[in-house]
Amino acid sequence: MNKKEKISKVMNTLIKKYKSKRQPTVRRSSKKNDPFKVLITCLLSLRTQDENTEKVSQNLFKHINKPKDIVKMPIKKLEKLIYSSGHYKKKSHTLKHVSKILIKKYKEKVPKTKEELLSIKGIGPKTANIVLCFAYDMCVIPVDTHCHRIPNRLGWVKTKTPEKTEKELEKILPKKYWKEFNTTIILFGKEICQPISPFCSKCPVSKYCPRIGVIKNR
Repeated sequence: MNKKEKISKVMNTLIKKYKSKRQPTVRRSSKKNDPFKVLITCLLSLRTQDENTEKVSQNLFKHINKPKDIVKMPIKKLEKLIYSSGHYKKKSHTLKHVSKILIKKYKEKVPKTKEELLSIKGIGPKTANIVLCFAYDMCVIPVDTHCHRIPNRLGWVKTKTPEKTEKELEKILPKKYWKEFNTTIILFGKEICQPISPFCSKCPVSKYCPRIGVIKNR
């Protein structure tokens, strides 16, 4: 079995397992068809648990709908509203800056190209791809820590950064899996393929995994 066949086996198995599971907050927010809220939810999700992201984003969206709402909001109030997301001071300034740029350059609309999104300070490759994938239904691969770690562990890629992992995955991951890759791998990474001591004994794709870099497992 070659690499692409193994990748397809793994993805088919994992998609089937996690398709009906509760999706991450950013993915669920996309169903409301509001790119701005997808972007804000993603910025709030950085370095925090999904449960916190859901709570904070729902609370914030009771007070804001458009970039101008964030720009007009006093910084202390914004900090208070997103406090439990962690790094709230930095995130508050990021939300303010991003909202100002959206007003100034894009008439309050979230850009539809990666280049434009990355030109806004505070928006990185993962956030840009999440917006393109979940808000605009484009065929891209958002790569977070799970999506970087697990392909390396499976031996699909040999990379040092999420950005390089994204580029390598674009070469080997069949496009039909791109839109489901992020959500599926995140759920798999949280439940079974954890960073330290993964649950290899109950992993549904263990027979396809060389366990690269795994020192201890359960």
